[in-house]
Amino acid sequence: MPSPQQARAQASAITSGKAVPEADASPTSRLRELFDGPRLSPGQRRIAQYLIENITEAAFLSITDLADRAGVSQPSVTRFAAAVGFSGYPALRERLQSIALGTLAGGPLAAEENRSNELQAAVDAEIQNLENLRRDFADPGRVVQVGRELSRSAPLTVLGLRISVSLAEYFAYAARRIHPDVRLVTRGGSVAYDALLQSREAGGTWVLAFGMPRHAQETLTAIRVARGAGLKVALITDLALGPLADEADVTFTTGTGSRLVFDSYAAPGLLAAALLQAMTDADPERTQARLEEYEQVADQHQFFLKD
Repeated sequence: MPSPQQARAQASAITSGKAVPEADASPTSRLRELFDGPRLSPGQRRIAQYLIENITEAAFLSITDLADRAGVSQPSVTRFAAAVGFSGYPALRERLQSIALGTLAGGPLAAEENRSNELQAAVDAEIQNLENLRRDFADPGRVVQVGRELSRSAPLTVLGLRISVSLAEYFAYAARRIHPDVRLVTRGGSVAYDALLQSREAGGTWVLAFGMPRHAQETLTAIRVARGAGLKVALITDLALGPLADEADVTFTTGTGSRLVFDSYAAPGLLAAALLQAMTDADPERTQARLEEYEQVADQHQFFLKD
């Protein structure tokens, strides 16, 4: 008789497939797809990030106002439009407006937010993050592929520094149930360097890194050390553009809740769980064997209370 966790592993396998009609890409995903291709300068990344964060307002700004809001010059906005494949700012703005109008048409939470208190508004913001993630999951192929790669990496290193420690600890705790060698790195500096280099020497091929705001310089340095040692890096973060994403081999971007004094991480946590699911799917026999062994140990030592 499988344990509840074994049953979940069997029943929750990810099924690939293209989006159904209701699962159009989220506005942020459409913008990231628009901006991710070209290699943007720091000033151009600033424009892109401003547009991603303020699409419903920014899409209707004049070139002068957009330049002022993003803290760049008007010629920089013109060059940005050309860099992302448009004949000029008017053509880019037309595309942005079509994305923004779709956001407004599908966003009842915006009107509801005006009638809610701050705690409810924080929940509404996280619901929107989860809705965007749901749209991103319409085609789970990239999650499936990276989960397969993480499953094959032995050892597998999980990196999370400062505020990202909790997400890294969750992932590593769960991954150890289905993977034989998971190494958690939650301290920066030379301690992180040693762990990353030892992981590569032991045969590891991948690092899963978490980079939540405020984004730590030591996270960027550790990712560079990992890649310099020959490790590939999969990154879960909230920004598709910027130094962390530039250094990673694969970036999964999803929003964080920022309405309260400290951020909340509903969407990044679910994204981490999806990668764990993809890892279980990648080697189902190993998954079931390890979960069965763990259940036996848990029963023997009475790890858990009886429900």
